[in-house]
Amino acid sequence: MFFAMRPVLIPLAERLGRYALRRRGIRTRWMPTPLGPVHVYDSVGLGPLPTTVLLHGISSSATPFGPVLARLARHVRRVVAPDYPGHGFTPAPAGTLTPEALLDAMTGVLDDLLDEPAIVVGNSLGGALAVHYAIARPERVRALVLVSPAGAPSTDAEWSALKGAFDFDSRAGGLAFLGRVYHRTPLIARIVAHELSASVGRRAVRDLLASASNEHAPTPEALAALPMPVLLVWGQSERLLPESHLDYYSRHLPRRTVVERPAGFGHCAHVDQPGRVAARIVSFARGLEAAHG
Repeated sequence: MFFAMRPVLIPLAERLGRYALRRRGIRTRWMPTPLGPVHVYDSVGLGPLPTTVLLHGISSSATPFGPVLARLARHVRRVVAPDYPGHGFTPAPAGTLTPEALLDAMTGVLDDLLDEPAIVVGNSLGGALAVHYAIARPERVRALVLVSPAGAPSTDAEWSALKGAFDFDSRAGGLAFLGRVYHRTPLIARIVAHELSASVGRRAVRDLLASASNEHAPTPEALAALPMPVLLVWGQSERLLPESHLDYYSRHLPRRTVVERPAGFGHCAHVDQPGRVAARIVSFARGLEAAHG
């Protein structure tokens, strides 16, 4: 299937990351949505564990999940990781990208991609999307792994601080942002810090930041009713999201939810500690299989 796509200026780190993943045999594909084509990493795995979906955060992309994706592929049947509209290699939609439009588009992508109930892993905005997908499609979600999930109700001050964290236009601002996102900023991130202002300045990112509100938060009732196992991971070095998000999810997710506070994990734990993140997902998945059979 061929699409007419507007050119996208892709940061060097993204292009190098995709090249490395392709060299490892991880294929990419394009999925149609009402917002335009969406770029997806789709890897056949070598193991018996369930298909696993990786959902990234706002202004990020699927590519930084690369080291986790490659490790997971040794243990699961399949790994899927999409770029949202206006993120990574996916072009921006023609109109405004709202949370509702994003959820609708990604729900369609996952519905079309998945051929079995999947373990859905979400970081930050991806955590919020994972929760909403699980609420809407519980039969398609084998389990949830939420890593520093966004999307909980926030005070005006918390919204202002969170949205303000993405408001910078210099390398110095990018370095300060990285200091909030990672436990310890990786060298490659420091090298490409000058590209960050362009990433957070993409129209789709600004649209989402401008339109996000408490109206989009999952209700306590919807969270408590989730039927699948849930693992909630909130690193001790989380410096981007307020602690109230952790409190909200901890209080309202089902009582059987496993909550962990690992040391060495910042907001983007899959970049801080890809080996540990992948190993925890695998051990969680093995526990599901053991309990099931």
